[in-house]
Amino acid sequence: QILVGSRPSFMATYVPPKGGMSDEELAKLAGILNVPEDKLRDKIQKVKSSYVPTVLANDLTQDIVTKIEEQRNDLPGVSVEVQPIRYYPYKTMAAQVFGYVGQIDEEDAKRLEGVEGVSNITQIGRAGLEAYYDDLLRGQDGGRQVEVDAAGSPVTEMERKEPVAGHNMHLTLDLNLQEATEQAMDRQIANGVGTHGIAAVAIDPNTGAVLAMASRPAYDPNWFTRGITEKEWAMINDNPNHPMENRVIAGEYPPGSTFKLITGSAALELKKVTPDEMIFDSGRHWLVDMRNAGGEALGWINFVEALAKSDNVYFYEMGNRLGIDLLDQYAEKFGFGKKTGIDLHGEASGLIATPAYKKKVFEDEWYLGDTFNTAIGQGFTLATPMQVAEMLAAVATDGKRYKPHLVSKIINDDGSVAERFEPQEEGSLPVSQKTLDLIQDGLRAVTEEGGTASALKSLPVDVAGKTGTAENPHGRDHGWFIAYAPAKNPSLVVVCVVEQGSYGSVSAAPIVQSILEYAFTTPGVKKPGSGSSKDKTTPKKKG
Repeated sequence: QILVGSRPSFMATYVPPKGGMSDEELAKLAGILNVPEDKLRDKIQKVKSSYVPTVLANDLTQDIVTKIEEQRNDLPGVSVEVQPIRYYPYKTMAAQVFGYVGQIDEEDAKRLEGVEGVSNITQIGRAGLEAYYDDLLRGQDGGRQVEVDAAGSPVTEMERKEPVAGHNMHLTLDLNLQEATEQAMDRQIANGVGTHGIAAVAIDPNTGAVLAMASRPAYDPNWFTRGITEKEWAMINDNPNHPMENRVIAGEYPPGSTFKLITGSAALELKKVTPDEMIFDSGRHWLVDMRNAGGEALGWINFVEALAKSDNVYFYEMGNRLGIDLLDQYAEKFGFGKKTGIDLHGEASGLIATPAYKKKVFEDEWYLGDTFNTAIGQGFTLATPMQVAEMLAAVATDGKRYKPHLVSKIINDDGSVAERFEPQEEGSLPVSQKTLDLIQDGLRAVTEEGGTASALKSLPVDVAGKTGTAENPHGRDHGWFIAYAPAKNPSLVVVCVVEQGSYGSVSAAPIVQSILEYAFTTPGVKKPGSGSSKDKTTPKKKG
């Protein structure tokens, strides 16, 4: 299924004749191309070579091509050429993942100087996969050496160099799941939830393959391919919610209660608490006046109950027993504070809260309340949705960690496989199976009666999940929901964060629920993991 392709396109090129272009000729050409005269004049004045064609306009309609050909004698140095042009048939879908291409500029030309097949009409990747794999996708421009007359019109072709096609790429994305993910996000936006931004990602926890990745708001990469207009650029540039940002990899948010997986793992593994120990929740912690959301008091609870009901007081006490240094050590072991290494530029590292960071940035000491905040994913800690997805995937697979990736294979022009990307295992969580079992039990209880996401109990497949609400100093709280399914032998991990969505159970959980419903209940749809599982592949160890 073609997600990004190329099609033939007409472009107007210019090689300056000896006499240049007169004002009358320029005005005529501007009228034909339907561009302002001053902009066309700027392009022509920047032409430095009298031998290499410069692109004046691309993706011309047939009527414009006809007009240029009919008036060729009155437009010295102007020619019509055919060039492949990128097109994105699904428009805004996965826009930040695919990225876009643009005309090479002076800075690009210097960077690529000496690279074979690069010319001043080359289209290069500017963002997303287009940029990350540009050297493979771009191919090589062809060229011709022609003899021209005094007016700059071609007379005889002396020599021709054929272009070389770039490679094709097969992505790990599941088109149907991608569409279902974006539709679920758009439904929430239509309901007035997530208008500031939403990020969602779905991965196969057994391989690290990204099955869906979406960010809102989005943009149409076709705009850049054919030459973006001022109006279109204003729609992107003036939008305060940054449509071009891939929030899945670049958005940094307090992880909220999703961080309790880390706090709980550390406390259990280091024997700071036993699974059966009952801790009394009076609604506030006895050392620092920090309370549960909504002021509720749950009484005596054990670990699984505390995780299922996302009890803050219980995890404040876990933070008290662990201390900030041990919390930080486990956050790092779970992948926080560093990039996942996914094959996209612009990935953020997030932030692990430390006393040194607070001292440096805020010139203030670290207090017990800061440790309490860290233990429940508030305060200074920041994580990307991709980091949280990688963390949850490791919990779902009994501790195995796989590097997330978007490309399954790269194909040569003749159809042969140039490179195949196998699952890349990156070690395992430093947590015993006993501890992981307890974490999994707690996540499973989240979607049962009495859990913070009991609405997911209606799904025909068992789901393990976690809600999260992250304080936001710039507005309403951000809402998280993370989940994997089936709860036993998981094949799909889904993570969603809704900016200023308030409680994760009402903002992010419905999006995740819709994704899971589509994946596991739609007739005729291939179930996640059915094409690649840990039983069918041999993971490639990280070198």
